[in-house]
Amino acid sequence: MATVEVIGVKKSWGSSVALEGITFTAEAGTLVALLGPSGCGKSTTLRLIAGLDTATDGKILINGKDVTDLPPAKRGVSMVFQSYALFPHLTVKENILFGLKVRKVPAAEQQARLKRAAEILGLEKLLDRKPSQLSGGQQQRVALGRAIVAETPVCLMDEPLSNLDAKLRNEMRREIRALQQRLGITMLYVTHDQVEAMTMADQVVLMNAGHIEQDGTPEMLYERPATIFTAQFIGTPPMNILKFARIEDPDGWLARLTVPDRDRSTIALGVRPESLRIEDQGLPATVQSVEYLGADSLIETTVNGERAVVRASGNTRVRPGDVIRLAWDSGATHWFDLSSGFRIG
Repeated sequence: MATVEVIGVKKSWGSSVALEGITFTAEAGTLVALLGPSGCGKSTTLRLIAGLDTATDGKILINGKDVTDLPPAKRGVSMVFQSYALFPHLTVKENILFGLKVRKVPAAEQQARLKRAAEILGLEKLLDRKPSQLSGGQQQRVALGRAIVAETPVCLMDEPLSNLDAKLRNEMRREIRALQQRLGITMLYVTHDQVEAMTMADQVVLMNAGHIEQDGTPEMLYERPATIFTAQFIGTPPMNILKFARIEDPDGWLARLTVPDRDRSTIALGVRPESLRIEDQGLPATVQSVEYLGADSLIETTVNGERAVVRASGNTRVRPGDVIRLAWDSGATHWFDLSSGFRIG
């Protein structure tokens, strides 16, 4: 197992800045998700750790050793790419062993590692097939097998499940997490899917426009988002953010909340859709649409022009055009500064 430390790393191409000086640590034996929208710098960060790109400034340490200027082969990392990067003319066995042959690992050791990887991933009966004869999930397992046989303490994954259908993604999420825990390796996993990050990771590094928005456990990002960006990126549906000055409160319901001692026009109120309830007293909201999902329903409303979504259990009797009252427990309230976007308190 190895710790990965990224310290003040910057990356730019001329005047184009990809990373603005990010710092985070992936502890040994953990799965760390690099999460964020397209173009935020998460894949660039992974490539810098792998040694496929060179940092403009800063340091990268693996197990305490400065690898910033080392070539990929000397960093002790393996990598699984989004496209799987399998050789179409080679069999599953040959694809898995390719890296070991290049590094001239003894034949007996190659076979021993292949056997272990094939057993772990359930590939024993597929070793003589070509990639074109495999399903998407099977190809993903072959790419994982190539990383496993390398027996490096650090494994890097760049959106490995984005090419799979929803059902297979769910299955592979569980398999990758179980595999990481069984092998005890340090894994850095790039994804734009917050569900993947929340369900798989020990630590989530949420990135936005080349900087780290928040770094913490999935629970921390969900329960105490540090910024409006985090609040609206984490959660399905995302947190409702209402400009406090625009909220009308004819029932005086907001009096039960502890409001920050600031100008109302400078703050926003945040509350998650699953925390909202339809009651007799609360904020008046006009229903815009209702989506029935089986176990629950998503009710989209407007609160004096501000969009707010309610996640209600099961089916619901409300219909578009209805005026309802929204309430929630005071402890479920989040406050943010509108100008900076940061959490208050």
